Amino acid sequence: MKQDPRFREIERERVSDRVAHEIMKMIAAGTLAPGERLPGERQLAEMMNVSRVSVRAALQELKAQGFVSAVQGGGTRITTAPSNPDSGLLQLVRADAKNLHELAEIRANIEVWAARRAARDASAEQIAQIAAALKAMEDPSRGGHHKAEDDYAFHMAIAKATGSAVYMHLMSTLQDILEKMFDYHRHTLIARPEDDRMLLGHHRKIYDAIRARDPEAAGQAMQTHLDAVVRSYAAVGTPANQPDAPRAVSSSA
Repeated sequence: MKQDPRFREIERERVSDRVAHEIMKMIAAGTLAPGERLPGERQLAEMMNVSRVSVRAALQELKAQGFVSAVQGGGTRITTAPSNPDSGLLQLVRADAKNLHELAEIRANIEVWAARRAARDASAEQIAQIAAALKAMEDPSRGGHHKAEDDYAFHMAIAKATGSAVYMHLMSTLQDILEKMFDYHRHTLIARPEDDRMLLGHHRKIYDAIRARDPEAAGQAMQTHLDAVVRSYAAVGTPANQPDAPRAVSSSA
């Protein structure tokens, strides 16, 4: 048979490769978020109409590539952070805590984009998740020791609402440092009752703008919020000079 160079042979693809590709598409689209636990092998096999052997092989392939990881006690979850906790950024913060100030300034740019994107693209379910995070922040029964945790959860709910897999993975890669940063902000840098009320008002305006599907208002509300955080660093001077500043960030922080 005469060959026509315009056509090429289609390679046969293993079922496990197709399963891995479908899961990767969901990760890339943000449908599967960093830290999210996957259904069990049997459930995945039934939903995707393939054998458990194919699912198992696909998950092994994704684990080898670093996209998913095993959960203690069984199961698999989307990878949330690099396997090496001693990243260059962690080392920078260990060396000089004033680098948290610079990270706050960087956040003031990328999270404004995230708020705008969430206002434009968030699903009703994702907006409800942001609302739930805000409600937890407003709940007086939770006590002040939860405020850093709740603040972080609110910003991560917005990250998920962007629908951007790249942004979600960026935020999850920074998870250890961001958690330390939020702890420093809410318990040392901006810790007075009037500060708590101010920040809660900021978060309420961000949420209201996202719920109203107003990207410009959402971006402006986030800008106002993070500008206040950056100004707090300037008001107290270099954070490394403060007695309660996180001068060292352990790899397990």
